[in-house]
Amino acid sequence: MTSTDQSPTARGSGTSATQAFRASRQEHTAAAVSAERVSSVVGRILAGVHDAIRAEKVTYDEFQAAKQWLIDLGEGGEWPLFLDVFVEHVVEDVAAETQQGTKGSILGPYYLPGQRKLPSVASLPARPGEQGTPLVFAGQVRDTDGNPVAGAELDIWHADSEGYYSGFAPHLPDGNLRGVVVTDGQGRFEISTVQPAPYQIPTDGPTGRLIDAAGWHPWRPAHLHLIVRAPGCRPITTQLYFEGGEWLDSDIAQATKPELVLTPVEQGDGTLRSEYDFVLERG
Repeated sequence: MTSTDQSPTARGSGTSATQAFRASRQEHTAAAVSAERVSSVVGRILAGVHDAIRAEKVTYDEFQAAKQWLIDLGEGGEWPLFLDVFVEHVVEDVAAETQQGTKGSILGPYYLPGQRKLPSVASLPARPGEQGTPLVFAGQVRDTDGNPVAGAELDIWHADSEGYYSGFAPHLPDGNLRGVVVTDGQGRFEISTVQPAPYQIPTDGPTGRLIDAAGWHPWRPAHLHLIVRAPGCRPITTQLYFEGGEWLDSDIAQATKPELVLTPVEQGDGTLRSEYDFVLERG
């Protein structure tokens, strides 16, 4: 996100992300996890931490600094931000091992459920005179046998031309550049919006301090977020990027994949058009 007076703080973004995550979990019924599974996973995580401490000869001062940083991370509400940026892409890789169809990517911390439903040909809600290059995003949803999926939902959201997300930046109206587009009888859709900008994750909190201390950059390439779902199909959470985009090869979240890069085509009137077909797995 660009550095202006309207930039959301890490604490503000973290609080919003935490609230959105908790709201989404209220409708989720978690399967019971056995003690054996908890012991296996947590034991492996702790073993990895122990191995890193031994390999790097971590000192008590460094341990205490890490403890303080973890406390700050929680108090600042940045656990969703930290986990989504640095951990989620590996969880998604594991999920993809048993998934057919379109490649997935991370959900990220800026998803907000319950957005307005829109017809198959629609414009995303936007401010009057929304800045940015006009973008038409079109395609079709099919199953793995090639059959069109009528009535599929494309839950889509993205940053604006300055890298801000509605719901996480106080100057943006609720629902800006967010919507749930429902495909037609042939599974087709056409969405008019603006091309998003790259953005940097908030850096004025504990996550930013870690990035600065490690000498990393905080940027994510421009992208569209989507959850594509339909009755009887396994939903896909993914992100679509733009060919030639800045930070595409060094995404801080390590979430880019070659199969998810769009090639926008200039239409002669200043509008870009990108087409992409989604494939859902039945069952």
